This record gives sequence, C-alpha cells and structure tokens, in this order.
Amino acid sequence: MSNFWDRIKPAPKPVSATDAKLSADGESLTLTWDDGATTTATAQVLRQQCPCAACVDEWTAKRTLDPSQVPANLRVLQMQPVGNYALAFVFSDQHNTGIYPWKHLRDITQSQG
Repeated sequence: MSNFWDRIKPAPKPVSATDAKLSADGESLTLTWDDGATTTATAQVLRQQCPCAACVDEWTAKRTLDPSQVPANLRVLQMQPVGNYALAFVFSDQHNTGIYPWKHLRDITQSQG
C-alpha cells in the first residue's frame, strides 16, 4: 500500500534563462536556458506576442493587438530583467508595457524553430 508521500510528484522546476542577448541591430533575441537549450525570436514576434493588458484582454485572454499591424522591421531598443522571472522590452514603436515571464518567452522562442 503506497502512502500519501509516495503519490506526490515533485513539481517540475520552472524553466529560466541563464543568458539573454539582443542582436546588434535589435532585430532578434537569443536566449540560453538552464536546461542547455538556445532559442531565438525576432523583435516582431516578441511584439506580436506581448502579454500586456493593452495587447490582451484581461477578462477574456483574447489578443486585442492585430499581429499584422506589427511591422517586420520592428526593433528592440532596450531589454531589462524583471526580478528573476521575466524580461521587459522597449520596442521601436515605443511600446514598453509587456512583462515576458520565462515560460512565455520559452514558448514564443521555441515556436520560432
């Protein structure tokens, strides 16, 4: 007979990046993860996937930002850490309210191939 403690599975460790590098032109972000993976996303994709309340309806979680309105030549002007759990960006369209948690960044950048 197994007891309660045998049935508890440890929660998976949340993924986090160990390094974040913007390309010199600000067109792409490359992340190195604590599991050794390296992933990349363009500034355009990061902006299209912005999780802030101006881009995603807080009640329905429906994206209100039209991805087709984000120009292909968009750049990241600045990047800064938010605690130990996220990054924030200032984009060349002056948008700067998104906080991108590690899991969201991993999902976005992995889908880029």
